[in-house]
Amino acid sequence: MTTVASGTGVGPLLRGWRERRRLSQLELALRAGSSARHISFVETGRSRPSEDMVLRLAEHLDIPVRERNSLLLAAGYAPRYAETPLGDPAMEALRVGMEQLLNGYEPYPALVVDGTYNVLAANRGIAMLLDSLPEHLLLPPLNAMRITLHPEGLAPRIRNLRQWRAHLLAQMERQIALARSDALRALYDEVAAYPLPEAGDDAHTGLADDESEAGEAPFPYFALPLRIEHEGRVLSFVSSIATFNTPMDVTVAELAIETLLPADPATVKYLQSLTP
Repeated sequence: MTTVASGTGVGPLLRGWRERRRLSQLELALRAGSSARHISFVETGRSRPSEDMVLRLAEHLDIPVRERNSLLLAAGYAPRYAETPLGDPAMEALRVGMEQLLNGYEPYPALVVDGTYNVLAANRGIAMLLDSLPEHLLLPPLNAMRITLHPEGLAPRIRNLRQWRAHLLAQMERQIALARSDALRALYDEVAAYPLPEAGDDAHTGLADDESEAGEAPFPYFALPLRIEHEGRVLSFVSSIATFNTPMDVTVAELAIETLLPADPATVKYLQSLTP
């Protein structure tokens, strides 16, 4: 995996991000309305970029908001983006909006996670899936990746575990490539090392889904589903992730709302039957 160039000055940091994005100095200059010569001078420390230039380069390099603050500090400027705790009174409108959104998805599972997959909010659909998990996995901070892939967590219930595990690990790898996060790397190393439980794959479980029991053809999924057993039934979900557009706060930039939408009629029917 590509690593960011060493050095704490803004020049080496920008060069590292440019190389990570696989852009030449000329390509970056054309995108940012500058010159390859000026980009070269900035990267070698011969020229100090203006605050506007740092932010412009960060925008065209698709650098995460948290790292943009680091670039500004390295260039001698104050951070531009605040990092407001989600519990701060200033975030009340955001909290209320997320709560309404999660409730609106019920009975379908939905949750909000931060940049390292810690669960910040969840609805009753998620609580249903987590029912009967060991208490030590449910202690705060609740972590979505840990709960899903831990051999004592949801992993033994996931019928297509190998596929779903590969999907989640690839998702984390892409995030690590986009942002320098020691915490995310540590989480990846932890969950990637979890042993695969004996149960979990269709070929290694005695559970049968409704279609198989009825002798019907499998439902044609339109995306990779999460196929998970719940109280003797196999439920199928497709995951959808939403983030905030043009965030101006580090906390908001790292929030993600994940929803599990039913992937077949049987799952729709079962979840709706649970609604009072």
